[in-house]
Amino acid sequence: MNMELTEIKIFPVNEERLKAYVTITLNDCFVIRDLKIIQGHTGLFVAMPSKKRKDGQFRDIAHPLNQDTREEVEKLVFKAYEDELKGLGDSLGEVSKKLNS
Repeated sequence: MNMELTEIKIFPVNEERLKAYVTITLNDCFVIRDLKIIQGHTGLFVAMPSKKRKDGQFRDIAHPLNQDTREEVEKLVFKAYEDELKGLGDSLGEVSKKLNS
């Protein structure tokens, strides 16, 4: 079975490093929540859902098993994030036009 991201939901946040929470659906039958879009030192990256262990370190609880899959997930998540930001910009632009008219 080929993996297909059939739905990507973006939940933007306005924090210094954390830019959005993401929920992805695989093949219309498996949901993964709490991916994060984070502003790192070299740009944005997608952090997989993780859990804090007793020793204080974080460990991914769901993640791609190879680099090709990771890159494909990131590409699709970044595209959805960009579309969401454009939509928010358009929405804010419409509100601004209504306020100024």
